[in-house]
Amino acid sequence: MSGDLKIRYNCMGIRNIVLMFLFVSLVSCREKPGNAISNPKPGKNEMADLNKYLIRKDRERIKNYIERKSLKMIESPTGLWYQIIKEGNGKAFTNNDKVVLDYECSLLDGTKCYSSKDLGPKEVILGRSEIKPGLNEGLRLLKPGSEAIFIIPPFLAYGLIGDRKMIPSRAIIVYNVNILQAK
Repeated sequence: MSGDLKIRYNCMGIRNIVLMFLFVSLVSCREKPGNAISNPKPGKNEMADLNKYLIRKDRERIKNYIERKSLKMIESPTGLWYQIIKEGNGKAFTNNDKVVLDYECSLLDGTKCYSSKDLGPKEVILGRSEIKPGLNEGLRLLKPGSEAIFIIPPFLAYGLIGDRKMIPSRAIIVYNVNILQAK
């Protein structure tokens, strides 16, 4: 055998051994009846139970925060917590209303995420997808000139991912808002 042929033959042998090892490893790891290894994909019931657990834990954290801060907040049926500090005038906002507000967005631990002091007043159009559901719901409770605090659980805010900038995954958001004007 020539040198090139020997190298090629040896490489093929090594490749076959590696492939056989991988195959045996994969086959031996398969779940068998009575095996202690469980399916790594949770079923619908496990996911629902996990979601209920996380919502319950978030609600406990929010209630503790409200108690520590001596706030008088109301929980909406969706899970948004709010306190209207100053009642505005006129009619409450609805879909497609353009609202301009001063705001401060922070985490429960007080970490400031965003603020109109740094970024300028925020202009939003209610009912649009670019505004998170919790903030959209909270702003609909207000009128021009209102001031309020919203505590928004993750499922009504930035969810499992966060905003990949200042808001981490599964963050509970605290918004202090002051409605400047409606257009």
